[in-house]
Amino acid sequence: MFVTDPQALAATSTDALLAELRDRTEVIDALYRFGLGQDLRDRDLFASAFAETAELDFGPAASRWGAATPPMTGRDTIVDTILELFAGRVDTTHVVTNPRVRIAGDRADLTAVVEAQHLLTADHETFALLKNRYDVTLVRDGRRWVVATMRIENVWYTGDPKAIFG
Repeated sequence: MFVTDPQALAATSTDALLAELRDRTEVIDALYRFGLGQDLRDRDLFASAFAETAELDFGPAASRWGAATPPMTGRDTIVDTILELFAGRVDTTHVVTNPRVRIAGDRADLTAVVEAQHLLTADHETFALLKNRYDVTLVRDGRRWVVATMRIENVWYTGDPKAIFG
């Protein structure tokens, strides 16, 4: 589009900037929904983070303490697996930092650092504190964004992840 009117150009630039900022916020919000959905044990909030055909790969993180976990495929599988693993047994808090977003059309790439605290509900002395790097691909779903793929790599941990994750 070629715009010669300075006011029209400013309006177009402002609209484009606002749209980009909204998209960036929505991309990061998907990761917030992922973490907070687990922390609150809110199935709908947690599920809202994922595309129907999403894939979550926790294997790179689990390999740090000698565990092997296959990737989970499908929103329902991801939600059921994670929420059932922790249900009534593990309290969690997730803190998302350092988000970086790249958007190209209806696809976005997000990297972030997530600190995930896991405590056995019956004994908070048994815990695993994980500092993880997340690599996430998202797709547009109307005005919001949802996770298509998520890969979680552990940077460091303290505590006993085997007691939490099995």
